[in-house]
Amino acid sequence: MNNEHDLELILNSQVPLIVVETHDEPPMLELLKRVSLSRNAADYQPVFRWTITDGLQRMELALQDDTEELDPEQVLRHIRRTQQTGIYVLLDFHPYLKDPVNIRLLKDICIDFPQAKRHVVLLSHQLELPPELEAFGARFHIALPNERQRNEIIREVASEWREAKGKTVSADPRALELLVTNLAGLTESDTRRLARNAIFNDGAITRSDLEGVMAAKYELLNRGGVLGFEYETHRFSDVAGLSRLKAWLEQRKPAFLGEAQAAGLDVPRGVLLIGVQGCGKSLTAKATAGVYGVPLLRLDFGTLYNKYHGESERNLRESLKTAEVMAPCVLWIDEIEKGLSTGHDSTGTTRRVLGTFLTWLAEKNSPVFVVATANDISALPPELVRKGRFDELFFVDLPDSDVRMAIFEVHLRFRGHDPAAFDLARLEAAADGFSGAEIEQGIVSALYAAHAKREPLSTAHILRELERTQPLSVVMAETVHALRSWADGRTVPGH
Repeated sequence: MNNEHDLELILNSQVPLIVVETHDEPPMLELLKRVSLSRNAADYQPVFRWTITDGLQRMELALQDDTEELDPEQVLRHIRRTQQTGIYVLLDFHPYLKDPVNIRLLKDICIDFPQAKRHVVLLSHQLELPPELEAFGARFHIALPNERQRNEIIREVASEWREAKGKTVSADPRALELLVTNLAGLTESDTRRLARNAIFNDGAITRSDLEGVMAAKYELLNRGGVLGFEYETHRFSDVAGLSRLKAWLEQRKPAFLGEAQAAGLDVPRGVLLIGVQGCGKSLTAKATAGVYGVPLLRLDFGTLYNKYHGESERNLRESLKTAEVMAPCVLWIDEIEKGLSTGHDSTGTTRRVLGTFLTWLAEKNSPVFVVATANDISALPPELVRKGRFDELFFVDLPDSDVRMAIFEVHLRFRGHDPAAFDLARLEAAADGFSGAEIEQGIVSALYAAHAKREPLSTAHILRELERTQPLSVVMAETVHALRSWADGRTVPGH
């Protein structure tokens, strides 16, 4: 995209009202000045800037100090009254669009545009036009810096460092390449700010800078707080069992990361993990991000929904857009049935959110790998479960004998104990019907019991805690049986 060309098209199309939503005001104001100054004398239009603090100022020539101290209504009356053609940029005007007098004044300016060509630009972080003004308006989306421009910004920041410190910035070529890639999706100001953070820290661009850049980038993008950035990821070795699921994910890793040997393969969209609670679905999401070496984002449907009409769908669209900007990444949606169940939706909000999500899932072409987990299959809408929405549906069942033994090994080793010092055969037999989370909790409880008695952890301590526990497969036997019956033949076993 060419910002100057696109803005010229809108101005030449005689649109009286232009809406620009951005947090980054200075580049947009500079763009307006450049477009104004590039015009010939016949088409020239001066640019005026208004804020509630400074009033109305002419800005493209920077020759005058006079300022008209005008409040919101007065500035609109001034624009309507003047016959001078121009571009009038009103910054943060959105709160004043609730006043019917201001709406009428803007409408009068728009209606009178053929007689006096006065473009009004409403520049704000977020702005919805009143229905009365929609027919007169157009939206302009300022393009974010492309790869070449990001590279230039980094080099400009490196020059700043050299001038300030008298030293040349040292850069690992691969780290520089990744930094340029990871800064995609940010405004010019934010790109420059994160580049400064990386370079001015130690005068070098290294791989160690990238994690901090991605975390800071996430904080800049996720201003709504719907997405969570999970700093802790895992390796597949941390996940016992699930051999089929692991092999499936490993096969798709080169295509997801865009490696040359996978050219021509479709980028994988994601998986839906259905299964018994506590059997490793959430851990698998974390492990997928860890193995793929990409950020892990968690979408929380609990904070997505908003009581105001249309806001929930907007929250979801912005969250999915953030995920695309953070790509490549893994998007983890835990217990998706709680957010997309339409059974008790009296307002239609959940169905609209579901439609927004399904459309994005079908049309997305960015490397965002979705890992959705569900415990209650009956609450999932049929549109979500049907083949083709996700690349595959995996069922994560209760662990069998070999997997239970591996789970004991993982959790004992993680807590600094040698698995060889324990009778793993007796432990896995005693844990028949236990989920991985229940086995872990049995070890945790046994550690507390051993500590209280000032004894080293032993097989007997763990067996005693397992005997005191009734696993979910017993407490909710009917529910677990129904889930297993449904999954048989409909899903791919994860183990």
